[in-house]
Amino acid sequence: MAVMEIIKEGDPRLRQKAHKIKSPEPGLKKIAEDMHETMDVAPGVGLAGPQVGIMRRIIVIHLAEDYAEEGSPELRLTLLNPEIVKGYGEEVGIEGCLSIPGWVGEVRRMTSITVKAMDLNGRSVRIKADDFLARVLQHEIDHLDGILFVDRMDDDAKLMPDSDEDEAVSA
Repeated sequence: MAVMEIIKEGDPRLRQKAHKIKSPEPGLKKIAEDMHETMDVAPGVGLAGPQVGIMRRIIVIHLAEDYAEEGSPELRLTLLNPEIVKGYGEEVGIEGCLSIPGWVGEVRRMTSITVKAMDLNGRSVRIKADDFLARVLQHEIDHLDGILFVDRMDDDAKLMPDSDEDEAVSA
């Protein structure tokens, strides 16, 4: 496995739409492994292909044990071509981004979503996600469409320095 360079805001690739993956070829597993390692080292909870210069619709997510509530299991996901097919509810929460290090902002997101995607074996998967997982999935799927969290901030919301980067949740 290898740690990849995370592209920072200002790089035009972050504003481009990623290409759909027709079928998972063998090299994609290595890319996914490298993305997971990169995200873990950063540290972050999610990473999308465009953030590491891979202009394909792939995201990885890693949420620690107890991320949702005490007793919830650790979650590691690799999703190809993820898309939100259903969503409801709304809440504002603080988000950061590995491509905009040191900054956070309040972003309005759906509280519950259903995502359809493909796994690395080419099988269709559906994920029903609430709260934090729903937020992370929406953030990463936005990256695949060239959208950054700052684009989702309300007009009166302000970008703030991340006062405690060790505690920040970045995706």
